[in-house]
Amino acid sequence: MLSKPLHKLGFLTIGLFDEANPRAGHESTLRLIELGERLGFDSAWVRNRHLQFGISSPVAVLAAASQRTNRIELGTAVIPLGWENPLRLAEDLATVDLLSGGRLNPGVSSGRPMHYEQVRGAMYPDTADIERFGYKRVRRLLDCLRGEPVTGFRGTYGFESYSDRVQPHSPGLGQRMWYGGGSLSSVRWAGQHGMNLLTSSVVKAEAAPEAADLPEPDFAAIQLSHIREFRAHHPDGDRARVSQGLVVIPTDNATSGQRDRYEAYARIRLPRTTAPQGPERLLFAPDLVGPSELIAERLHAHPAYREVDEVAFALPFTFAHEDYVQILTDIAERLGPALGWHPAG
Repeated sequence: MLSKPLHKLGFLTIGLFDEANPRAGHESTLRLIELGERLGFDSAWVRNRHLQFGISSPVAVLAAASQRTNRIELGTAVIPLGWENPLRLAEDLATVDLLSGGRLNPGVSSGRPMHYEQVRGAMYPDTADIERFGYKRVRRLLDCLRGEPVTGFRGTYGFESYSDRVQPHSPGLGQRMWYGGGSLSSVRWAGQHGMNLLTSSVVKAEAAPEAADLPEPDFAAIQLSHIREFRAHHPDGDRARVSQGLVVIPTDNATSGQRDRYEAYARIRLPRTTAPQGPERLLFAPDLVGPSELIAERLHAHPAYREVDEVAFALPFTFAHEDYVQILTDIAERLGPALGWHPAG
């Protein structure tokens, strides 16, 4: 089975920074997004990290990016809603979407915040024991963005006018919401609620029909089962949008020193791809490193990749700005065309 020509090419960055000089790291991220637009990428995505040295406020960063770009779509992959008030987040997302001219693609996830026992006192000092972090939190955000009433009052109080729905309202944003799903239950829920699906380089090692005869859990087969489960429950069926986000590092124009570092990075991370990790049985995909022609061959052979026509390739976490420039340039000029993609004008 041949892959579809790649329709949308995006990239994803964590936006690392030095604690002693955080501005430089944020500026580097903005410059990469500007470069992505010049190279013809369709989208740029930023990760979300709390109490770490990566982007903690992706909406603010994308607000800045929206004023330094004109065409490229801007996404979050993903905002963990356990850290957020859905109504307040909806106001911020709608504001940035309007400022960008309708280019925002918010990706979110549900679930208990990481290291909750350590941060609960700072996050929810009075309500930590009763906070709920399931899908209802996502549903609240969707309702806010899609213009559902959030209060029973609309009208004038004194000299001021009040709305019964979140303001500003950005038409169409509610249909550009993405869910970062790595389990059958999460992708099923996302499909049932009309969201788009972000898949990444990590899944939960669950039983997949396509992998039933394999001795060990198979990442590609599990991811394929997630994509099909999502579309089976989505109103748009096979036309429902899915973006794949593997770590991809082309080396066409890399220096010998860069190639050595890239290969060492992938080699260190390879053991975690051989078996499920931790109590949640997380299974990781191997990083794809090498010439674009070789990476394209591996992607064309990847069962889950063959089900999609858009990607947001993830940049490695720990490289330098000039490394990211080389990787993005090779993705746009070498790998993308090898996958049937044409740069946006």
